[in-house]
Order: sequence, then structure tokens, then C-alpha cells
Amino acid sequence: MEKGRGAAAPLSHDGAAASTSLASPRDYLALLKPRVMSLSIFTALAGMVAAPGPITSWPLALFSLLAIALGAGASGALNMWYDADIDALMTRTKNRPIPAGKVPRPEALVFGGLLALLSVWLLALTSNYLAAGLLAATILFYVIIYSMGLKRSTPQNIVIGGAAGALPPVVGWAAVTGSAPYEAWLLFAIIFIWTPPHFWALALVKSADYDAAGIPMMPNVKGAEHTRLQIWIYSLILIPVAISPFFFDFASWLYLAVAAIGGLAFLHAAFGVWRQGTDKQAWRLFAISIFYLFGLFLALIIEHWGGLHG
Repeated sequence: MEKGRGAAAPLSHDGAAASTSLASPRDYLALLKPRVMSLSIFTALAGMVAAPGPITSWPLALFSLLAIALGAGASGALNMWYDADIDALMTRTKNRPIPAGKVPRPEALVFGGLLALLSVWLLALTSNYLAAGLLAATILFYVIIYSMGLKRSTPQNIVIGGAAGALPPVVGWAAVTGSAPYEAWLLFAIIFIWTPPHFWALALVKSADYDAAGIPMMPNVKGAEHTRLQIWIYSLILIPVAISPFFFDFASWLYLAVAAIGGLAFLHAAFGVWRQGTDKQAWRLFAISIFYLFGLFLALIIEHWGGLHG
């Protein structure tokens, strides 16, 4: 299959963009995957706020949050560097900076690598070595285990690889306490179990894209019917896990209400995907899943900042 087909600009023989003349700060910002980065920042902040005890120095906490943001951005840049060849084959990703010919692939590697080193060093400086080690593990897992290993080899790629996206609240918790207790890992579990139904809903709609790029997403390997069933099963597991912080006494009534009401909406959308299987239902679940996760962590932040918990 010809590399770069459908891209805005061709890639060179080594996958680097053919021209550097179109590069702009906006293109380098796009390499950071700002939407994914914003989710990492938000969930890391929730981990910081939900951790026991007051934050003694907000300037240091904000620098720690900046380090986590840079680490998430570095992961995105290194992922785009590695995936430039398949990004060029997918309509959803062909306009990303590297396949579009705006940022050379080697520059993306250097950019992402330097950001990764800076983020880990900054977090070690502003918080502690445990948090810095967890951030380094997050970056390495996303780039090496997921991007280089799982993504192109198994339909379980997003299940196992979801661990990287689930770690930010643990990193945030560790940044302010120097520890990572079971409560932090419960927040990890919520995101980890949320990830498959969220991304498989998108994969159902974009299965032709993944097929063109040779990525073994669940719908392409096991079929749409199997994927819809898996979405329903993971959704059934997710809802009680999402409610559990209330019963482990680090969330209160507001969180419980959001988790319960949002969980019902999530289940209703997942049931629609399972039983009807239309693209409209899949898009609906994809959108609801984003608001659901945002609502859970926002409720946690509001409770702890507003004194509603404890």
C-alpha cells in the first residue's frame, strides 16, 4: 500500500515530511494532542484535589500540573512521530502536522523527546520522585508499549494501552502526597474501564479508516457485533466501579448523584449500541462517554474544593 495516500503532502522515504516551510507554532501545539492533554490535566487535578490533606503550596502544585501537561503532550508528539505512516492513510488523522507535510518527522521525535525529559525533571523538582517516576512510566507505556507494540498487533490494544491514559490522577495524587494509595488507583480503574467502550464506539464508526491503515481494532478483527457486546459488558462493569469512591469515603453525595445519573445515561447509550448498532448510536455513546467522565471528575473537584466532602 502506498504510504501517504490521501495526505495533504507526501512523506519522504523515511516518513519525514517533505517540507519544513509550512511549520508554525500551531502545528507544534497540534503535535501535543491538546484535547487528550486537557483530559490528562483535568484528571490529574482531580487526583491532586481528592488526595487527603491541604495543598501546602499552590505555586508548586501548579508547576507539577504543568509538568504532567508537558508529559501528556510529549506522549502525543512521540505517538504522532511513530504513527506518521498510518496517520497518512486515515481520513481522521491525515491532516495532522506530520502527514500534512508541516512538521518533519525527525523534528517531532526531538520535540517530543525533549518535552518528555523536561516534564519528568520538572515534576521531580516540584514534587517528588514517586510522581516523576509514575509520569515517566506513563510516557514510556504510551509510546513503547501501546504505540510501538500493542496498537498494530492486537485488538486488545486500547484495553491494555488505556492504562497510560488512566495514570494521570495517580500521578496527581502522588505529586501532593508522595504516595499512591488504593483510592488513587480506584480513579485509575474508572478511566481504565471507561476507555474501551469510549474508543470502541468511535472504532465502530471509523472501522474503514482503521482497516485502510491496517490497525487491528476490535470491529475490524472480531466484527461489529462482537464489539457492540464488549461495549455493553464493559459499560456494566464501569458503572459500579465509578460509583465506588462514595463507598470508599473519598467522595460524597454530589459525586454519587453524578455517577448514578450519568451512569444511567451511559448504560442507556451503550444498550442502544448493543441492540441497534447504528453509527448514530455509536456517536451518541462516544459523546456521552466524554461528558460522563468529565462530570465524574468535576464533581470530585467541586466536592473537595467546596468543602462538601469530609
